[in-house]
Amino acid sequence: LPFAEHLQELGIEEVLVLTGDPPQDMSRKIYPSDSIDLIRKFKREHPQIKVYAAIDQYRTSMRMEYDNIKRKLDAGADGFFTQPFFDLRLMQIYAEMLQGLEVFWGVSPVTSEKSVNYWETKNHLIFPAGFEPTLEWNLRFAKQALKFTEELNAHIYFMPIRTKLQVFLGGLFD
Repeated sequence: LPFAEHLQELGIEEVLVLTGDPPQDMSRKIYPSDSIDLIRKFKREHPQIKVYAAIDQYRTSMRMEYDNIKRKLDAGADGFFTQPFFDLRLMQIYAEMLQGLEVFWGVSPVTSEKSVNYWETKNHLIFPAGFEPTLEWNLRFAKQALKFTEELNAHIYFMPIRTKLQVFLGGLFD
């Protein structure tokens, strides 16, 4: 890993390994890569670095994603970051599957029809009944998710895309 020395020089002890999405316009060459191979290489060459992997609960079936999680654990993943959740019931199912693992649960407000279309089309998401693309709905859900992760003694991260951070966090902790 040619960049590993730079990580050590900068005092970086934890990394998140994920494959990401190809560029929308495909304007540059994309090489096939596999996050599992990179996790394995990180842990083999730099076992002192804590490696987190991604969970995409919308990518495929739950069974296939669970198998993917097990492969990442076998490769040496120390924990996981999820894609943002929008439904507490789905979080509860994943919490059962991920019991005993270090997980950073994602929450991201979706406050426009354009964002709804993106999540439904690109990520194959089905929003829960009663979902509204409003700041109020998203803040209510974020508070529920925060309480849920506190009860699990787990981590949560917020990804306020196209939402002012001060407004979102201010509404969350008022």
